[in-house]
Amino acid sequence: MEVQETRVQTDRVLTIPNMLSMARLVGVPLFLWLILRPEFGGPKSDGWALLVLAFSGVSDYLDGKLARRWNQVSSLGRLLDPAADRLYILSTLVGLTWRDILPLWLTAVLLARELVLLVMVGILRRHGYPPPQVNFLGKAATFNLMYAFPLLLLSDGTGWISSLAAIFGWAFAGWGTTLYWWAGVLYVVQVRRLVRADTVAD
Repeated sequence: MEVQETRVQTDRVLTIPNMLSMARLVGVPLFLWLILRPEFGGPKSDGWALLVLAFSGVSDYLDGKLARRWNQVSSLGRLLDPAADRLYILSTLVGLTWRDILPLWLTAVLLARELVLLVMVGILRRHGYPPPQVNFLGKAATFNLMYAFPLLLLSDGTGWISSLAAIFGWAFAGWGTTLYWWAGVLYVVQVRRLVRADTVAD
């Protein structure tokens, strides 16, 4: 959730944007269970999994917009929103890779970016800084990936709809992966500047 610095941040917990983010978090294990049911002898539930992903995408848009419009930007919300984004991406990567819809190399590329960001967060904490805020580029990358994953799941079938979903799904996956790493590089640059400023100040 991209938040302007001029907006007032509150410590409220029970706000509608926060409840939307919490609902998204609850949907993560549900989505993973739905997408992996066929791998454990259960019926295919891709339609329900797509609905959970669609809810995630809509709520991801609404929680940020409502928080800004209703002045309900909160410390908890700024943690929940990116956490939900990353958990959905990770759970989708696990599910689609397990079902051989995503190649292992693409999963490794996306997980490597998460590992880099995790290291950067650790460095920031050692220097007394909070985790970096989600910027527009990072949000755009997430939106592309959240479009790509449902389309790739839909492509796991036959017929012209599956073929069309594969074309657009891989296009969004390519854009999303590129933007995801671009945002990651910007985070690394930001962390480097902060650490260097601390070193100079000392």
